[in-house]
Amino acid sequence: MAFTEKFLTVPPPIEVAGRRIKRYHVTADPAGIAPDVEKAAYAILPELLPEADGTAPATFVVVHRGNDDGAYINAYSWVWDNVLHYANAAAGQPVLGCPDSDPTHFIRPDLPWIGCVFELPPIQHERDAWVRHMLIPEVPDLDAYLADSLPAGTTGDHS
Repeated sequence: MAFTEKFLTVPPPIEVAGRRIKRYHVTADPAGIAPDVEKAAYAILPELLPEADGTAPATFVVVHRGNDDGAYINAYSWVWDNVLHYANAAAGQPVLGCPDSDPTHFIRPDLPWIGCVFELPPIQHERDAWVRHMLIPEVPDLDAYLADSLPAGTTGDHS
């Protein structure tokens, strides 16, 4: 099977449980993430968020629909000023402990994985955006950070 990059879309930020959430969606389908899968992924998101610790309440998520029945949500939340807290959920992927192949039935797998090759591209961009808007300026600018997203396109090289 030949490797093919997937589509990356960037919906506008949302607020969940007091955190401002930047969003990335990854799928092989140019139509994007199905509404029922998106709704189910965001329904479990509050369980993936850490407690407030004084760091600006910002998170970025990657919602990924696999080429099979699998669906995933990875939540990367800024804590301790410059550290990423990670939590995830998966649906429709029995090999990860999902009880069925329903891509809207999310569970919390107990695995130390941080994302597959299609889910990782936002991490470097988000690291640089956090430094640029939150750590370097004398006055951190959360709104500027939230407006600075990886461009939509594919999951391929963005350098």
